[in-house]
Amino acid sequence: MWTNLWTKQNARDIIKYMHIIQEKLIKLMQEQNVSGLTLREIGRRIGEPDSPQKIKHHLGQLAKRGLVRFDNKRKTIERVQSGKVGVGNLISIPILGSANCGEAVIFADEHTEGYMRISQKILGSHAKRAKDLFAVRAVGESMNRANVFNDTIDEGDYVIIDKSRNDPKNHEYVLSVIDGMANIKKFILDEGNNQIILISESSKNFAPIYIHADDFDRCLINGTVVKVMKQPDELSSMRNASACDILKDLGHQSKEEYEHYKNL
Repeated sequence: MWTNLWTKQNARDIIKYMHIIQEKLIKLMQEQNVSGLTLREIGRRIGEPDSPQKIKHHLGQLAKRGLVRFDNKRKTIERVQSGKVGVGNLISIPILGSANCGEAVIFADEHTEGYMRISQKILGSHAKRAKDLFAVRAVGESMNRANVFNDTIDEGDYVIIDKSRNDPKNHEYVLSVIDGMANIKKFILDEGNNQIILISESSKNFAPIYIHADDFDRCLINGTVVKVMKQPDELSSMRNASACDILKDLGHQSKEEYEHYKNL
């Protein structure tokens, strides 16, 4: 059975960010159709019968995060579901944390931090398996020389994973979990030495991970990388501009201090 994974920090962020009322609303919408119910009735079903404005506020917060969707014409409220095709042939794909950024813990699907909406045409043939797709954010530089259908994987990119493809082919890119660590790596099958090698493709030196065939069941493959959603150049430019402003505010620094702050 496939298991979703988060980093501990992401799990803390979700718990910290999601109000208990929002958790109850999500659970209610998983179990019941709330369309047509008044705010007061929705509140009653989650133990908040006297606070319709509070219910309205928290539904609005969930909508901002992409976890619920309002249709004013049909007067419906619904939980956004993975793989569902919406207006304009947009597919909703859950964002399930980050890779290459520390220890991972098991988490439930309802703890997704949000949804990406992607055109079916961008996903191409992968749109047929939309319910099996999820996204993670790339953190770090361990795959900045990867070649995923001519795309590298740089920090901040969203990497689309097909969870149904957890038996990768040689030289495919995978999301692996080893000793509680979530990583995006290139999968190398070394049959001559009866081992699996998970390698980074980076401008920096990252050691490969060698796994004997007998130990491979300890390495959880959560799926195969099928697409990289690159950050717009404008976002990188904005971040660089913000970094320059911060450096100016810091005033005079030594060369070592400048390099330290520049790389934060």
